[in-house]
Amino acid sequence: MKEDARTVGQTLRAVLIAYGVPEPFARVQADLLLEAQMRGFASHGLLRLPRIIERIVNGVTSPTSSGAHEWVGHSFLRVDGERGLGPVVALSALGALKERARRSGIALGAIRNSNHIGMLAWYGDSIAREGLILIAVTTSEALVHPWGGKRALIGTNPLCIAVPADPEPLVLDMATSLVAMGRIHDHANRGEAIPAGWALDAQGRATTDASAAKAGAIAPFGGAKGYALGLALELLVTSLAGSAIGTAVHGTLDSDSICNKGDLFIVISPRESASVTAAIHAYLDEIRASAAPDTGQPVSVPGDRSREARARSIAEGVEVDDTLWCQILALIPPSFDRKVSSS
Repeated sequence: MKEDARTVGQTLRAVLIAYGVPEPFARVQADLLLEAQMRGFASHGLLRLPRIIERIVNGVTSPTSSGAHEWVGHSFLRVDGERGLGPVVALSALGALKERARRSGIALGAIRNSNHIGMLAWYGDSIAREGLILIAVTTSEALVHPWGGKRALIGTNPLCIAVPADPEPLVLDMATSLVAMGRIHDHANRGEAIPAGWALDAQGRATTDASAAKAGAIAPFGGAKGYALGLALELLVTSLAGSAIGTAVHGTLDSDSICNKGDLFIVISPRESASVTAAIHAYLDEIRASAAPDTGQPVSVPGDRSREARARSIAEGVEVDDTLWCQILALIPPSFDRKVSSS
């Protein structure tokens, strides 16, 4: 089914507000979920809302915290998320990092004790549109098997790099796993098989059964190289944020564990130069124009396709699974006044 984007956003905010999330925080969390859904990343979209609510109800997520900041160096910000909603804590930290980066050229923020921060591209796109560069990394439960291994020992550990460009920024957002675990959950919820090569089951055997894969391990992307990158990012985040590591990480895929993964943001103020901006623009256009004539397939740069999907969602409606939408609507208490979230 397809729903109007405005209606979806209002509904998401209504659910969050009904469970004690202040309106400004509800807007942040709802906007991130809606953006992910509109851009075609259902694994990080509306699918996440029921679990967010369960975590609030179970007391492992604070609906009102935005995190405590401590500058431990001129450009190094440590953040205790105080169990707040991931996007709320992240945006609060980024606000401080942007201000510092504009003064000093660079600022790094390491976050612990926060919740799932969602699609990294959402942050990257916003930061790059302000003329800043963002490098972002977050860790997860051990969901990926080492290259040649059979058991999940490493997080999916997504990486985002966003660079200002004209007319649209370049926004790379990729997990170091072959796929996000959320995509496997999405397939399982819809009763669909996953492609061969995505994952192993709990016994370390290759599987196309999404439910079996949920209890197993995802493959690293690019074989040994993806494994090495994922491992390096896990150690980088853990060493700076003081967060949990490996199989000790919990709280982004369940409803009752305190979330103990880490997040890392590096904000950089690039050297302002009209010639550099023009060179980047020309280079990206050259890449887009490099398609082989016999394929009929365009060449895109990171961020292009998700922006196209977003435009379609706004024009045609947001694609939402019927069962999930009914589940979300059922979360709103009958006595709740939806008008508080409609502005």
